[in-house]
Amino acid sequence: MATAPGTPAATRPGRTIHLSDLLKRPITDSRGESLGRVEDVVVSFPGSPLPVVKGLVAKVGGREVFVPVEQTGVFDGEELKLTSPTLDLRRFERRDGEVLLRRDVLGHRLIDVPSAHLTRAADLELRQQWTPGGREEWVLAGVDTHRRPGWLRRLIGRDGGGQDGRAFRDWSRFEPLIGHAGSAGLRGPLARVRRLKPAQIADLLEDASKAEEHEILGHVHADPELEADVFEELDEDQARRLLAERSDAEIAEVLARMRADDAADALAELPQHRRQAVLDLLPAGQRTKVLTLMGFNPASAGGLMGVDFLTLPEEASVADALAAVGQAGSLQPEALTSVHAVDASRRLCGVATVVRLLQADRGTPLLDVSDQDPVRVGADTDVVDVAVLMSDYNLITVPVVDEDRRMIGLITVDDVLEATLPEDWRRRETAQPPDAHRGTPQ
Repeated sequence: MATAPGTPAATRPGRTIHLSDLLKRPITDSRGESLGRVEDVVVSFPGSPLPVVKGLVAKVGGREVFVPVEQTGVFDGEELKLTSPTLDLRRFERRDGEVLLRRDVLGHRLIDVPSAHLTRAADLELRQQWTPGGREEWVLAGVDTHRRPGWLRRLIGRDGGGQDGRAFRDWSRFEPLIGHAGSAGLRGPLARVRRLKPAQIADLLEDASKAEEHEILGHVHADPELEADVFEELDEDQARRLLAERSDAEIAEVLARMRADDAADALAELPQHRRQAVLDLLPAGQRTKVLTLMGFNPASAGGLMGVDFLTLPEEASVADALAAVGQAGSLQPEALTSVHAVDASRRLCGVATVVRLLQADRGTPLLDVSDQDPVRVGADTDVVDVAVLMSDYNLITVPVVDEDRRMIGLITVDDVLEATLPEDWRRRETAQPPDAHRGTPQ
């Protein structure tokens, strides 16, 4: 892989080669005698910042052997002539952290992280570059996700310079699903998947094969909080299936971090004979909340509500309320859009929005900026009626009270949307933001 002597590294043009053009190329020894053909390309994960080519897998006499990249001459030539007179003929065995581009990536699915979609690698692009010390190396630089018939590529022409209509996008935007645990484990705890929102990961899982599901969840499992958020976003049938594959202790670990209402729904979907065992493994506080919620009809306000909300004594001030909002780190943000004033018997006296609090003088009594006759519902109110009320009164949240007006729960607008949207809404095509592909070659 020698370069012209005396050429400054910063000015050397980086050549490229496509994997589809490299595979099956002949390999010869230093005298030009045929040895075999290129079967695969080995790259190391993680790369810095791109995966670095470590060598080739060559088919020599019916045996797959490893050819270090340092032993090749002109890497992107019509044939690869070895610079060394000897070749290690031991059978190739992959090491942890190594990825085989043909076997693991070409034709396999990848996560396109910016658009949060699964796509397929139709071809890969390798690029020549130089390290800060001036050493030449080849890296995995791009992915073409548009598969074209061979006859079309030949008709357009293949000169290796992108004139065949292929559009290679930067490898850094993709996360491969390679199915090799040893290599996946060295890519970092979450790799690029951590850039995605829980709902986006849930959408990926909806479209994934069983093997892809397990690999995506393997990344997510490294962050227990994210894992719980993802399970909250999953379709009920899929969540039930994925949880059922786990042990009781593993299920309890996920449910312990979920919102109590989502945990109750997930527990209710488990087979009857497993529910009590999982319940017994939940932390006492979460277990109490889940048991409370499981006592309500799922189609009622009680079955829809969450049991985590913010209340303050009716004599509190606006400053007290804002301080309480700032300190309520364990509550879901959706539940913190309103503060609820209660009397000594925990009867609901008023509801103040955070926006109203921010606009008021800090010394103002909380009740003075509260709606003292707030819209509220009972636990047995039908879900559709709750949705109508929230729509009519433009509410983001609505408190759930008992017959004595004591607050027992809170319904947020996202809960209502999920309960009232069509059952197949998760399977619909996800809307993309207007600038999702801005500046990205297609």
